Amino acid sequence: MGTSFKQLIQKVAQAEAALEAQERRVAADWRQLKGSWKAGWTPGRIVIAGLVSGFVIGRIEPIKAGAKGGTIMQMITAISGLLASTRAQEAATEVEHVAQQVESVAPAAHVDTVPPVDAV
Repeated sequence: MGTSFKQLIQKVAQAEAALEAQERRVAADWRQLKGSWKAGWTPGRIVIAGLVSGFVIGRIEPIKAGAKGGTIMQMITAISGLLASTRAQEAATEVEHVAQQVESVAPAAHVDTVPPVDAV
């Protein structure tokens, strides 16, 4: 075996020291970034960020609503219901018109529109 136990312990100690040094650098960099970030948010930049994010969300919402498909299905359902009620109204009007024609033709043909009760 080329490495002794003491050499392995020494390598582990060096790795731990390097890791701790890296952790300190990351913590220092994080504190600096956090400070710069807070200092960079002036009232004007906050207003501009709000306007930009509002614009972006306003542009994305209609696309998301269309992609969901729920709105389109609701529109199709509403239109089909409207068409069905229109057709039902037309059918009712047609039946009423035919009934009026039958009533006007029945006296000329001497036919009773109501069958006698004892005919059963």
